[in-house]
Amino acid sequence: MYRIDAHQHYWDPARGDYGWMPKDDEVLSRPYGPADLRPELARHGVNKTVLVQAAPTVEETEYLLGIADATPSVGAVVGWVDFENKDHLKVLERLAQHKKFVGVRPMIQDIEDEDWMLREDVQWGFQALVDMDLTLDALGYPKHLKNFHALLTTYPDMRVVIDHCMKPPIREFDEHPKRFQDWARGMTRIAEDTGACCKLSGLVTEAAEDWSVDDLRPVTEHVLEKFGIKRIMWGSDWPVCRLRASYDEWVDAAVELTRHLRIAEREEIFAGTAKRFYKI
Repeated sequence: MYRIDAHQHYWDPARGDYGWMPKDDEVLSRPYGPADLRPELARHGVNKTVLVQAAPTVEETEYLLGIADATPSVGAVVGWVDFENKDHLKVLERLAQHKKFVGVRPMIQDIEDEDWMLREDVQWGFQALVDMDLTLDALGYPKHLKNFHALLTTYPDMRVVIDHCMKPPIREFDEHPKRFQDWARGMTRIAEDTGACCKLSGLVTEAAEDWSVDDLRPVTEHVLEKFGIKRIMWGSDWPVCRLRASYDEWVDAAVELTRHLRIAEREEIFAGTAKRFYKI
Protein backbone atom coordinates (compact mmCIF):
# COMPACT_ATOMS: atom_id res chain seq x y z
CA MET A 1 0.00 0.00 0.00
CA TYR A 2 1.31 3.46 -0.96
CA ARG A 3 1.47 5.52 2.24
CA ILE A 4 1.87 9.16 3.20
CA ASP A 5 2.78 10.15 6.74
CA ALA A 6 0.78 13.37 6.99
CA HIS A 7 2.51 14.72 10.11
CA GLN A 8 6.13 14.41 11.23
CA HIS A 9 8.94 16.66 12.44
CA TYR A 10 12.68 17.14 12.02
CA TRP A 11 14.47 19.51 14.40
CA ASP A 12 17.73 20.48 16.02
CA PRO A 13 17.30 21.95 19.53
CA ALA A 14 20.64 23.74 19.17
CA ARG A 15 18.89 26.15 16.79
CA GLY A 16 17.36 27.71 19.92
CA ASP A 17 13.80 28.46 18.82
CA TYR A 18 11.89 25.48 20.28
CA GLY A 19 10.64 27.24 23.37
CA TRP A 20 8.13 24.52 24.25
CA MET A 21 10.75 21.77 24.38
CA PRO A 22 12.08 20.62 27.78
CA LYS A 23 15.82 21.24 27.88
CA ASP A 24 16.81 17.78 29.08
CA ASP A 25 14.03 15.46 27.91
CA GLU A 26 15.73 12.24 26.84
CA VAL A 27 13.23 11.70 23.99
CA LEU A 28 12.61 15.19 22.65
CA SER A 29 15.72 17.23 23.39
CA ARG A 30 17.96 15.84 20.67
CA PRO A 31 18.32 16.38 16.93
CA TYR A 32 16.09 14.40 14.59
CA GLY A 33 16.73 14.28 10.86
CA PRO A 34 15.84 12.23 7.78
CA ALA A 35 18.43 9.54 8.52
CA ASP A 36 16.69 8.81 11.83
CA LEU A 37 13.30 8.22 10.23
CA ARG A 38 14.41 6.54 7.00
CA PRO A 39 14.36 2.94 8.35
CA GLU A 40 10.81 3.33 9.68
CA LEU A 41 9.55 4.81 6.43
CA ALA A 42 11.08 1.95 4.46
CA ARG A 43 9.76 -0.70 6.86
CA HIS A 44 6.17 0.53 6.58
CA GLY A 45 6.12 1.51 2.92
CA VAL A 46 5.77 5.24 3.61
CA ASN A 47 6.64 6.94 0.34
CA LYS A 48 6.13 10.58 1.30
CA THR A 49 5.80 12.64 4.46
CA VAL A 50 4.44 16.04 5.44
CA LEU A 51 7.10 17.89 7.43
CA VAL A 52 5.42 20.19 9.95
CA GLN A 53 6.87 23.20 11.78
CA ALA A 54 7.69 22.93 15.47
CA ALA A 55 9.03 26.45 16.17
CA PRO A 56 7.25 29.81 15.77
CA THR A 57 9.89 31.31 13.50
CA VAL A 58 10.30 31.86 9.79
CA GLU A 59 13.90 30.74 10.20
CA GLU A 60 12.76 27.26 11.19
CA THR A 61 10.45 27.12 8.18
CA GLU A 62 13.39 27.95 5.93
CA TYR A 63 15.44 25.27 7.71
CA LEU A 64 12.69 22.73 6.98
CA LEU A 65 12.48 23.78 3.34
CA GLY A 66 16.21 23.19 3.08
CA ILE A 67 15.72 19.67 4.44
CA ALA A 68 12.88 19.15 1.97
CA ASP A 69 15.11 20.20 -0.91
CA ALA A 70 17.60 17.48 0.03
CA THR A 71 15.09 14.78 1.03
CA PRO A 72 12.94 13.16 -1.68
CA SER A 73 10.65 11.54 0.91
CA VAL A 74 9.45 14.97 2.12
CA GLY A 75 6.48 15.72 -0.10
CA ALA A 76 5.27 18.90 1.61
CA VAL A 77 6.26 21.40 4.29
CA VAL A 78 3.85 23.16 6.65
CA GLY A 79 5.59 26.26 7.96
CA TRP A 80 4.93 29.34 10.07
CA VAL A 81 4.54 33.09 9.63
CA ASP A 82 3.77 35.77 12.20
CA PHE A 83 0.04 36.51 11.97
CA GLU A 84 0.56 39.44 14.34
CA ASN A 85 2.76 41.18 11.77
CA LYS A 86 0.94 42.05 8.55
CA ASP A 87 4.28 42.61 6.83
CA HIS A 88 4.58 38.82 6.89
CA LEU A 89 2.18 38.72 3.97
CA LYS A 90 5.27 39.30 1.87
CA VAL A 91 7.06 36.50 3.71
CA LEU A 92 4.14 34.17 3.02
CA GLU A 93 4.18 35.12 -0.65
CA ARG A 94 7.90 34.38 -0.81
CA LEU A 95 7.62 31.03 0.94
CA ALA A 96 4.74 30.03 -1.33
CA GLN A 97 7.13 30.15 -4.29
CA HIS A 98 8.82 27.00 -2.94
CA LYS A 99 7.36 23.94 -4.62
CA LYS A 100 7.07 21.99 -1.36
CA PHE A 101 5.64 24.78 0.82
CA VAL A 102 1.92 24.09 1.25
CA GLY A 103 0.67 26.11 4.21
CA VAL A 104 1.16 27.23 7.79
CA ARG A 105 0.48 26.24 11.36
CA PRO A 106 0.09 28.96 13.99
CA MET A 107 0.98 27.35 17.32
CA ILE A 108 -2.40 28.18 18.82
CA GLN A 109 -2.13 25.58 21.58
CA ASP A 110 0.74 27.60 23.08
CA ILE A 111 -0.91 31.04 22.84
CA GLU A 112 -2.26 32.25 26.18
CA ASP A 113 -5.19 34.15 24.65
CA GLU A 114 -7.82 31.52 23.77
CA ASP A 115 -9.52 34.04 21.49
CA TRP A 116 -6.34 34.85 19.55
CA MET A 117 -7.60 33.34 16.30
CA LEU A 118 -10.64 35.66 16.36
CA ARG A 119 -8.67 38.86 16.85
CA GLU A 120 -9.15 41.43 14.10
CA ASP A 121 -5.43 42.05 13.66
CA VAL A 122 -4.68 38.43 12.63
CA GLN A 123 -7.51 37.97 10.13
CA TRP A 124 -5.32 39.06 7.21
CA GLY A 125 -3.41 35.80 7.64
CA PHE A 126 -6.44 33.55 7.29
CA GLN A 127 -7.70 35.54 4.32
CA ALA A 128 -4.26 35.26 2.72
CA LEU A 129 -4.42 31.47 2.99
CA VAL A 130 -7.71 31.53 1.12
CA ASP A 131 -6.43 33.95 -1.51
CA MET A 132 -3.22 31.96 -2.07
CA ASP A 133 -4.85 28.51 -1.81
CA LEU A 134 -2.60 27.50 1.08
CA THR A 135 -3.50 25.22 3.97
CA LEU A 136 -4.06 25.76 7.69
CA ASP A 137 -3.07 23.10 10.21
CA ALA A 138 -5.35 23.76 13.18
CA LEU A 139 -3.36 23.03 16.33
CA GLY A 140 -5.17 23.37 19.62
CA TYR A 141 -6.97 21.73 22.50
CA PRO A 142 -10.65 20.92 23.04
CA LYS A 143 -11.06 24.34 24.69
CA HIS A 144 -10.38 25.86 21.24
CA LEU A 145 -13.09 23.91 19.39
CA LYS A 146 -15.74 26.63 19.68
CA ASN A 147 -13.43 29.30 18.30
CA PHE A 148 -12.15 27.05 15.53
CA HIS A 149 -15.76 26.46 14.53
CA ALA A 150 -16.30 30.22 14.37
CA LEU A 151 -13.10 30.73 12.38
CA LEU A 152 -13.74 27.95 9.89
CA THR A 153 -17.31 29.01 9.22
CA THR A 154 -16.07 32.57 8.65
CA TYR A 155 -13.65 31.29 5.98
CA PRO A 156 -15.52 28.40 4.35
CA ASP A 157 -13.06 28.27 1.43
CA MET A 158 -10.00 27.89 3.65
CA ARG A 159 -8.38 24.45 3.38
CA VAL A 160 -8.07 23.27 6.99
CA VAL A 161 -6.98 20.10 8.73
CA ILE A 162 -7.47 19.51 12.46
CA ASP A 163 -4.19 18.33 13.96
CA HIS A 164 -4.21 15.33 16.30
CA CYS A 165 -8.03 15.21 16.47
CA MET A 166 -7.70 18.42 18.55
CA LYS A 167 -5.88 16.52 21.31
CA PRO A 168 -8.72 14.86 23.24
CA PRO A 169 -7.65 14.11 26.85
CA ILE A 170 -7.88 10.34 26.43
CA ARG A 171 -6.14 9.57 29.72
CA GLU A 172 -8.97 11.38 31.56
CA PHE A 173 -11.97 9.84 29.81
CA ASP A 174 -12.61 6.96 32.22
CA GLU A 175 -12.70 9.24 35.26
CA HIS A 176 -14.36 12.18 33.51
CA PRO A 177 -16.72 10.92 30.76
CA LYS A 178 -18.03 14.45 30.15
CA ARG A 179 -14.66 15.42 28.70
CA PHE A 180 -15.15 12.90 25.92
CA GLN A 181 -18.68 14.17 25.37
CA ASP A 182 -17.57 17.80 25.19
CA TRP A 183 -14.76 16.97 22.76
CA ALA A 184 -17.04 14.81 20.63
CA ARG A 185 -19.71 17.52 20.46
CA GLY A 186 -17.22 20.16 19.35
CA MET A 187 -15.67 17.90 16.72
CA THR A 188 -19.10 16.97 15.40
CA ARG A 189 -19.98 20.63 14.86
CA ILE A 190 -16.78 21.21 12.89
CA ALA A 191 -17.29 18.04 10.86
CA GLU A 192 -20.90 18.92 10.01
CA ASP A 193 -20.56 22.66 9.44
CA THR A 194 -17.20 22.90 7.67
CA GLY A 195 -15.14 21.07 5.08
CA ALA A 196 -12.18 20.55 7.42
CA CYS A 197 -10.17 17.35 7.37
CA CYS A 198 -8.84 15.63 10.49
CA LYS A 199 -5.49 14.01 11.23
CA LEU A 200 -5.51 10.61 12.88
CA SER A 201 -2.33 11.43 14.76
CA GLY A 202 -1.03 12.43 18.15
CA LEU A 203 -3.43 10.21 20.07
CA VAL A 204 -0.91 8.10 21.96
CA THR A 205 0.60 11.14 23.65
CA GLU A 206 -2.86 12.09 24.97
CA ALA A 207 -3.32 8.60 26.42
CA ALA A 208 -1.83 7.08 29.57
CA GLU A 209 1.64 5.57 29.53
CA ASP A 210 0.12 2.07 29.56
CA TRP A 211 -2.29 2.87 26.72
CA SER A 212 -3.97 0.21 24.64
CA VAL A 213 -5.58 0.28 21.21
CA ASP A 214 -8.98 0.10 22.91
CA ASP A 215 -8.21 3.37 24.74
CA LEU A 216 -7.88 5.09 21.35
CA ARG A 217 -10.87 3.42 19.72
CA PRO A 218 -13.66 5.80 20.89
CA VAL A 219 -11.83 8.81 19.43
CA THR A 220 -11.01 7.03 16.19
CA GLU A 221 -14.54 5.74 15.74
CA HIS A 222 -16.01 9.18 16.35
CA VAL A 223 -13.85 11.01 13.81
CA LEU A 224 -14.32 8.26 11.23
CA GLU A 225 -18.08 8.48 11.62
CA LYS A 226 -18.33 12.28 11.61
CA PHE A 227 -15.63 13.31 9.14
CA GLY A 228 -15.84 10.34 6.81
CA ILE A 229 -13.06 8.39 5.15
CA LYS A 230 -12.15 11.03 2.57
CA ARG A 231 -11.52 13.69 5.23
CA ILE A 232 -9.25 11.62 7.51
CA MET A 233 -5.47 11.37 7.06
CA TRP A 234 -3.01 9.33 9.10
CA GLY A 235 0.12 10.89 10.57
CA SER A 236 2.79 9.65 12.96
CA ASP A 237 3.60 12.85 14.89
CA TRP A 238 7.12 11.39 15.05
CA PRO A 239 9.27 11.98 17.06
CA VAL A 240 6.73 13.33 19.59
CA CYS A 241 4.95 9.98 19.46
CA ARG A 242 8.08 8.42 20.96
CA LEU A 243 6.97 9.76 24.35
CA ARG A 244 4.43 6.91 24.34
CA ALA A 245 5.15 4.65 21.37
CA SER A 246 7.66 3.82 18.69
CA TYR A 247 6.84 4.56 15.05
CA ASP A 248 6.22 0.83 14.61
CA GLU A 249 3.83 0.64 17.55
CA TRP A 250 1.76 3.60 16.35
CA VAL A 251 1.57 2.24 12.81
CA ASP A 252 0.41 -1.11 14.18
CA ALA A 253 -2.21 0.60 16.35
CA ALA A 254 -3.52 2.69 13.44
CA VAL A 255 -3.72 -0.38 11.24
CA GLU A 256 -5.67 -2.21 13.94
CA LEU A 257 -8.03 0.75 14.46
CA THR A 258 -8.88 0.79 10.74
CA ARG A 259 -8.80 -2.96 10.10
CA HIS A 260 -12.59 -3.14 9.74
CA LEU A 261 -12.53 -0.81 6.74
CA ARG A 262 -12.30 -1.85 3.11
CA ILE A 263 -8.88 -1.71 1.44
CA ALA A 264 -9.90 1.30 -0.65
CA GLU A 265 -11.02 3.13 2.50
CA ARG A 266 -7.75 2.40 4.29
CA GLU A 267 -5.88 3.69 1.25
CA GLU A 268 -7.71 7.00 1.60
CA ILE A 269 -6.72 7.34 5.26
CA PHE A 270 -3.10 6.29 4.78
CA ALA A 271 -2.48 8.22 1.56
CA GLY A 272 -5.36 9.56 -0.52
CA THR A 273 -6.68 12.30 1.76
CA ALA A 274 -3.23 13.76 2.46
CA LYS A 275 -2.27 13.57 -1.22
CA ARG A 276 -5.34 15.60 -2.22
CA PHE A 277 -5.29 18.04 0.67
CA TYR A 278 -1.59 18.94 0.46
CA LYS A 279 -1.42 18.45 -3.33
CA ILE A 280 1.50 16.08 -3.02
